[in-house]
Amino acid sequence: MAGVVGDKSGVLMDWNVSTEYKNLKDMEPKSVMDVALIPNMEPIDVTPGTSDKGNNSTKPRKKTMTSVYLKFFETTPDGKNRKCKFCGQIYSISTATGNLGRHLSNRHPGYDKLDDSISTPGSQAIIVIKKPQTQPKTSHIEPEHLNWLLIKWLILASLPPSTFEEKWLSNSFKFLSPPVQIWPTEKFQAVLHEVFRSMRDDIRCMLENVSSKVSITLDFWTSYQQIFYMSVTCQWIDESWSFRKFLLDISRVPSPCGSAEIYHTLIKVLKFYNLETRVLSCTHDNSTNAVLACHTLKEDLDSQKANPFCYVPCAARTLNSIIDDSLRSTKLVISKIREFALEMNSSSEMMEEFIQFTTTYQEGNWKFPLDVSSRWSGTYQMLDIVRKAGRSMETLIRKYEETHGRLLLNSAEKNAINIMHSYLEPFYKTTNDICTNRLPTLGLVLFFMDHISETITACRESCHTPDWLKNAAVDMAAKVRSYNDQVSNIFTYMTAILDPRIKIELIPESLNLENYLEEARSHFVRNYSTTHFASVTVAYGSNQELEDGGGVNVSFAEEIARKRRRASMGTATDELTQYLSEPPAPIPIDVLEWWKVNSGRYPRLSVMARDFLAVQAAAVVPEDLFCSKGDEVERQKVSLPYSSMQAILCVRSWTESGMKLKYKSTEIDYERLMELVENGGGGFEKKQK
Repeated sequence: MAGVVGDKSGVLMDWNVSTEYKNLKDMEPKSVMDVALIPNMEPIDVTPGTSDKGNNSTKPRKKTMTSVYLKFFETTPDGKNRKCKFCGQIYSISTATGNLGRHLSNRHPGYDKLDDSISTPGSQAIIVIKKPQTQPKTSHIEPEHLNWLLIKWLILASLPPSTFEEKWLSNSFKFLSPPVQIWPTEKFQAVLHEVFRSMRDDIRCMLENVSSKVSITLDFWTSYQQIFYMSVTCQWIDESWSFRKFLLDISRVPSPCGSAEIYHTLIKVLKFYNLETRVLSCTHDNSTNAVLACHTLKEDLDSQKANPFCYVPCAARTLNSIIDDSLRSTKLVISKIREFALEMNSSSEMMEEFIQFTTTYQEGNWKFPLDVSSRWSGTYQMLDIVRKAGRSMETLIRKYEETHGRLLLNSAEKNAINIMHSYLEPFYKTTNDICTNRLPTLGLVLFFMDHISETITACRESCHTPDWLKNAAVDMAAKVRSYNDQVSNIFTYMTAILDPRIKIELIPESLNLENYLEEARSHFVRNYSTTHFASVTVAYGSNQELEDGGGVNVSFAEEIARKRRRASMGTATDELTQYLSEPPAPIPIDVLEWWKVNSGRYPRLSVMARDFLAVQAAAVVPEDLFCSKGDEVERQKVSLPYSSMQAILCVRSWTESGMKLKYKSTEIDYERLMELVENGGGGFEKKQK
């Protein structure tokens, strides 16, 4: 919950501080406004609500709501709601007072005339939290909170603190309110790094309580400063069968940025989070140095006789590279189509005319602006324009032939685009499914990649395929084979069959080896048999008892029945045999929901599934790679300076994952802060009067 704790001088702010990580839904809004802030740089202590006036004998303040609207509402006996005295309408206790005021104005006009002691709503529309003070609040309180709003903006926009060194920006704030004092860059930087450290410590505490194995993914990039970075992200499936994902760190890889440097940087991150013996797999970006670093990590873990470990190539990057090979012969034609789309996006007149033509020629509905990015989603839309709205495109270009005549496609170019569109349609559907799937498991992605392999083979063997496309298919097939060689192992086999949609029936033929099934049974017995199961029965026992009709008091007959059921499962492989004997589940089902429902039937196998289904098929978010959204993501990663890269990107990722921004032991309640601003508490000049 939002608030602050007492500082070194001993002041205690009764804001019910909790250092435990909670989901956003669990947070109750608390005010961060009625505080005395420390403006000095040394020490840097800029937490909203921190007071440097010591008074150890002061009792915790009582939160008293003095908004004028509350006069007309009464608190319900349970303390969770407020009820309108006029009509009995119920509102949550956390409802903004502005909303209560709108209710009174809309439903009960003239309500403020009923009691002369209450001023009009316009006279005061801000919630004030009273507290004992030795002196009145200072006048700089609201400008100080502006700085906290700017911190949030920097994080969400992925901008460095040096942004505020731009004088015109700071002058704009002073134009709105002359008393505004924007923090210097050094102070913004110090606060951001403290926020990063505070939230990272919470992530570490949270991971210590994770009972399953975890998987990690690696991504790499070089910034505009020519600094080589590695991001490490952790994934696991919790006991309620929810997929969890958190960025662990963004680390600079020291020169010469080879496999040894990547390995040592990765080990440092894993040791900080105490994960070096709990990591099950690592999905890398397919680069040679990353592969060698993962191989070294595997040798290191194997020598320690730790848990089994495997590294997996990124299917998304492999697929993207395969698609690039296919487009090689038509790049110039696609460039002409993209230029036409750019011209339409920049001209409202051309947009309207294109829409009119497509309506007339019945060539579908088109949404503007068109996706003109060089990523796969934009490139496929260029193919779509010619294939589905070719007549409208040609008509529009001819109308503006004097300026755009160079963009007309000849018959050979049109034919090439139509062939390419038909050939790449399965690729587009595959990437679309991977991007939109809530959990694209390794088993499902291997299933898709197997279909891609079949599509490429059919293209090479068809007598109707032009030579330029056959040549491209040769290179595409080579990359598919390379990927299959890397994923054809017992580890990926076990991961795939634990997807109830895939099992053995839909597993790729190159992976479906008879000895793999026996090795999977051995691994299951060795690591998830009864002797290893005692430590995890608590997590599943309650669900199993419910399925067994369990309470504490059960009949003697039920006890006998349970013993026999357990005896029938005495051989651990019985669960695996029973699971594989049933037909695969439909592809559209939610995999985690399936296991949540069926974990009672397969108590041991479900523990193994929790571990292995967290293994990632892609090292990056597929949407960031295939769609135009990735352009902005890449810009942010490349453009940040070294001083801000780690803190800005990590804190942004953590807040997007559900954590509240935290400074030391205090969670900053931005929802409450914005509520006060919207209710009239954000005007700096008003406060100065």
